[in-house]
Amino acid sequence: MGGAFRPGRARSLVLAMLSLILVCTVYFYWTPTTASSTVSLVPNTAFEVPLTERQKDFWKVLRPIFERHNPNCPSPDKLGDVDAQHFDPTKEFPRPDLTSLSEEDERKMEEAHASFIQDIKNTGKELKPIHTPGKRGLVSTAGATYLPVFVSSLRMLRRAGSTLPVELYMKDASEHEKRVCNEVLPKLDARCLVLADVVGKNIIEHYQLKIFAVLFSSFEDIIWMDADCFPLGKPEELLDSEPFKSNGLVTWPDFWASSASPLYYRISRQEAPAMAARQSSETGAFLVSKKTHLLPLLLAAYYNFYGPSHYFRLLTQGGPGEGDKETFIQAASALGAPFYTVSERVQAIGHATADGLSGSAMAQSDPREDYVLTQQDKWRVKDQAVAPAPHIFWIHANYPKFNPGDRIFGMGWETTPTLKEDGSDGRAWTAPLDTVARFGYDVEKAYWEEIKWVSCNLETAFKTWENKVGLCEKVEEYWGHVFAGPHDDDPKFTLDG
Repeated sequence: MGGAFRPGRARSLVLAMLSLILVCTVYFYWTPTTASSTVSLVPNTAFEVPLTERQKDFWKVLRPIFERHNPNCPSPDKLGDVDAQHFDPTKEFPRPDLTSLSEEDERKMEEAHASFIQDIKNTGKELKPIHTPGKRGLVSTAGATYLPVFVSSLRMLRRAGSTLPVELYMKDASEHEKRVCNEVLPKLDARCLVLADVVGKNIIEHYQLKIFAVLFSSFEDIIWMDADCFPLGKPEELLDSEPFKSNGLVTWPDFWASSASPLYYRISRQEAPAMAARQSSETGAFLVSKKTHLLPLLLAAYYNFYGPSHYFRLLTQGGPGEGDKETFIQAASALGAPFYTVSERVQAIGHATADGLSGSAMAQSDPREDYVLTQQDKWRVKDQAVAPAPHIFWIHANYPKFNPGDRIFGMGWETTPTLKEDGSDGRAWTAPLDTVARFGYDVEKAYWEEIKWVSCNLETAFKTWENKVGLCEKVEEYWGHVFAGPHDDDPKFTLDG
C-alpha cells in the first residue's frame, strides 16, 4: 500500500533531524570566541581593493587638485639665508624676514592655498582613503647606501620588541633590490613598495618622499622612522599613550629656532607664533593618525609638492635642514588641528675631543614622560632643575650614516665616530655622560651587534656593497677591539648608575 506508515523511514527522518540539530549546535556554540562577542568568519581585508590600486586611484584624484591650485607665481625672492640660531625659550627674538614676493604674487599664493584647503575638504568622497581602518604600522624610505643602514635600524626595532608591520618605500625601480625585498625584509615583517609605480618617475624627489610614503601607506596610525633612526623601546606603545591619543600628531624638536617666514604666515592666514613658542622640527621620527589628521597630511603634501619651488624656502628660509621637516606641524597649525611637539631638547651625542664634542647622532626623549611634565607646567627646556630628564626613546644616527661600506671607519668623516683621539678604535657615543645614562642600556653595543649581523650575513646582498671587500672582517675586528670586553672608560647607561 503506497500510503502505509513505514517505521524505518520515520526512524531515518528523526535521525537526520537530530544530526542536523547537533551540527548546528556545535557550529554556533563551539566556535572559538574572541574578546569581541562577534566572530568574523571572513578576514576584514578579504574584500579590500589591492593596495596598489587604491594608491593609484587616490593619486588620480589628488594630483589634479595639486595642479588646480598651483602657486601661480614665480618662486619667492631670497634676501639672504637664516643663520643657525639655537632655540631659546627664555628670550624673544624677531622672526627672520628674508623672503619676499610682490603684493600680487603674495595674493595669488594666498588664494591658491585657501582654495586648495577648500577643495580637499569638499572632495572627501572622491579622495578615498588608502589606509585600512584601525591598521597600525611603521613607515620609512630607503635606497642605495641607505638600505644597509635601514636593515640595521629595522633589526633594532625588532630587538626592542616591536611587532609592528613595516612598509619601506623606494623612489623608483632603481632602488628596489630583489634579494633584500623578496628575502631579507619579509622575514622581519617588512615589505618594499615603489613610489614611482604610483606617481610616475621623477615626480617627487628626495625630501618629498616622506610625506607621500605616509599618505600612500596602508596604515591608519603611523610611526615614521628615518632609515638611520631607531627606537630604544616599543614604539607601538606610544600610540596607546598620551600625548598621541588626544593629539593625533606628535613630533620631536631640532636644535634650532623656527625660521619660517612671516610671508608664509600671511599666505596661510595664520598669526605667526612667538619665536619662543617652540623649536623647529626634526622629523627623523614622528607619529600621526590619518583618522584625525588626513587633511593636515594632504596640506603637508601640497607644501612638499610645491616645496622646491615655493614652500621649502618659505618655511625655513635657508636655515639648517631645509626641506620637508617643517611642513607637518605648519600644515596642522594652518588647519587648526591638534598636535604635540616634544619640549625636551634634542641632544647631540658623540665622543669627547680636545675641541669639545664630536657628535654623530641625535637623541630624542620619551614623549610620554615629557607630556607628564608639561601637564604639570614643568618645562625643562626653560629650566632643567624643575624635574629629572626623560629617558631617551629615539637615536637618530645621522652623521655619518653607520654603513660599514661607506667610510664609517677611520678618517672618512670629520666626526671620526669609530676612533679615539689617539687613533685607536673606540666608541662613538660616550658623551655627554648624563645623556648616555638616559639610554637605559648599552645601546651602541646593541646597534653594532646588528650592524655586525648585517655585514656578515648580508655582505653580498646589497648593490652598493658589490665591490666592497672584507666588510664582515672589518666590523668583527672593530667589534673585538671595542665591544668584546669591558673597558675602564665605558660609560654608564642607567640613571641610577
